[in-house]
Amino acid sequence: MDERSLPRFFVEGAHDVGDVVALQGADARKVRLVLRRATGDAVELFDSTGSAFVGSLRVDAQGVDVRIERRASAAREPALQMTLAQAIPKGAKMDFVIEKATEAGAARIVPLVTERTIGDPGPAKVDRWRRLARSAAQQSGRATIPAIDAPIGLAAFLSAEAGRSRLIVPWELAERVALRERLPALLAGAKDVAIVIGPEGGLSHAEVDAARAAGATVVSLGERILRTETAGLVLLSALLYAAGDL
Repeated sequence: MDERSLPRFFVEGAHDVGDVVALQGADARKVRLVLRRATGDAVELFDSTGSAFVGSLRVDAQGVDVRIERRASAAREPALQMTLAQAIPKGAKMDFVIEKATEAGAARIVPLVTERTIGDPGPAKVDRWRRLARSAAQQSGRATIPAIDAPIGLAAFLSAEAGRSRLIVPWELAERVALRERLPALLAGAKDVAIVIGPEGGLSHAEVDAARAAGATVVSLGERILRTETAGLVLLSALLYAAGDL
C-alpha cells in the first residue's frame, strides 16, 4: 500500500498503535460526503507530535472513527525551520500566501501590520487562515501544520525576534548582490530563519533601518519588482534550495 496515496488527517494529542480516534466536523464530512469512504478503508493520520500512522475507518450513524493499526513514515519536514512574517496584503492574497507557504514548508506564518499595510487583519480572517494552513498541510503530505500567529505590528515582531540567529529582509532598494553569494554565509550553522516581507507599497526606510537595528540582513531579490504575495515564496524556495531541501 502506498501511504502517499491515502487520505491524510491531523488529530490532536499524542497517539499510538491500537488507539481509536474520532474524526470530527469537516474531517468527518469529508470522509462521508467528499471521499465517500466506508468502514474498513485505510487513511493516514498525523498527531500533534508529528507521528504518522495508518488506520482503518469505521463509518456509521454514530460517527467516523479510525483504529490505528501501524506506524507510518512521517513526511520529511525541512531541516531549516522557516518563519514567514508577511505584511497583510489586500483582498484574498493572504489566503494564497498561507496556502503556498504551507506547501513550501514554512513552520510559522506571522501576519504583519506595517506602515503601509492596507489588508484587514480581523479575527475571522485569522481563523480562516488557520483552516487553510491545515488543509494545505494535509494536501501536501506534511507531518505538521504551520503555526499561524495573531497579527502583530512590525516593531513588536522585530523586538520579539531580536537575537534570533537569522533574520532576513528582502527590500527593493537593497544593494544588488546575488542571493547565491549571500545565502551560504547567512545560513551557515543556522537551524531557524525568519524572513520579513513588506506590503504592496513596500517597507519604509525607517522600517528597514529598524530591522537592521534588530540584527536583520537586508537582501535583494534581483532586478525585477516582485509582488508581495510572490516575494516570500521566492525567498522560501531559495532557502530550501540553499539548505539542500530541494
